Amino acid sequence: MNRFFLGTLAGISLLGGCATPQISQAQTAIAQPVARCSNGSLSIDTNFPTGALAECEVKSNKQVSITIAPEDAPPINCSAWYAFRITLPKPGKLKVSLKYTACGHRYWPKYSHDGVTWNSFNARDVRIREFSGRKMAEIKIKTDGKPLFIAGQEIIVPATYSAWLSQLEKSPEVSGFMLGKSAQGRDIPGATIGNPNAKEVVVLLGRQHPPEVTGALALFPFVETILADNEEAKAFRQRFQIVLVPMLNPDGVVLGHWRHNTGGKDLNRDWGPFEQPETRLMRDLLEGIDADPARKLRLFLDFHSTQEDVVYTLTKDQVTNPPGLMDAFIADYQARTPGYEVVEKPGHNATSAVSKAWVYERFGVPTATYELGDETDRTLIRKVGKAAAESMMAVLMKSDAPAE
Repeated sequence: MNRFFLGTLAGISLLGGCATPQISQAQTAIAQPVARCSNGSLSIDTNFPTGALAECEVKSNKQVSITIAPEDAPPINCSAWYAFRITLPKPGKLKVSLKYTACGHRYWPKYSHDGVTWNSFNARDVRIREFSGRKMAEIKIKTDGKPLFIAGQEIIVPATYSAWLSQLEKSPEVSGFMLGKSAQGRDIPGATIGNPNAKEVVVLLGRQHPPEVTGALALFPFVETILADNEEAKAFRQRFQIVLVPMLNPDGVVLGHWRHNTGGKDLNRDWGPFEQPETRLMRDLLEGIDADPARKLRLFLDFHSTQEDVVYTLTKDQVTNPPGLMDAFIADYQARTPGYEVVEKPGHNATSAVSKAWVYERFGVPTATYELGDETDRTLIRKVGKAAAESMMAVLMKSDAPAE
């Protein structure tokens, strides 16, 4: 079972001395939710952050049909997000059909009775089949008469990040800042970690794509490992400053988008055009670091999710400063995770508008997109997220300091 969050903070559990926020059942309960569809007894609603569906039909107290559509057409990527709540006032059995207007089923359905504990449906309760040439899912549910959340992934919303960052800021080595506002005026928070006078800077970015939750689940332990109370982490924080922006696309997250922000744009295809306010904020942040003679950008990591665990790196033809850093990182990361295959996929397109390519072309530093699989075991995600942070710190500490 995995414990994550659906609303504002109710409590903090400390794992290994690090902060992982979670919420209470009370905060998942919204008074008199507005039903998207109902037969007077059973109702479906999306009246919570990330709630999203296109159409629904309650055929009976035993059968519901949900239609899922992307926020914009055509979708650039088939990240078919969905999240809804079923309210049935008495126990019973229910079949829920998930149909798609584009792409088809991707995320194995997960459920929560309280918004805190999430589980995946058993294989015997989910049937994947074709409908109008697209994959759809049919889910068999046994309800206990209490509201039931169903979503493509665990739900992690802006309040989650705010709570987590607030807890991290209790450390004297963490300072929160506001990167700016999204297109719809939502906060995009960030934090700096480590020596404020450090010359060398590492930038960590997350949640450009709304449904890519496993990237977030890796980012939490990654950052917490940097803040560990051990000699390696302390030495790293003394030499380096980490600039963290964990959620660049709060509008897309809250609205339950597949891929885009509210400007109809995939933010990770807007590095270069910078048509969207969110990517412009990141550009200005990075340009500000570069323009400061007292600071030097050393590494940029962007956290995502896909259908497998993979690290997208630059090719061996790209010369970076520091040189050879990602080769050393991949080797160290693999050594720290015996029995786990670290998959590296090098690639580079100088004209691509993705963050990895633009940051390298503009600043010449090592860059990578760190991706976790949609269905990677959540305990494993925490383990490899920790190992990746340890590897990053180890190889950066061995790198030469930038020339004055």
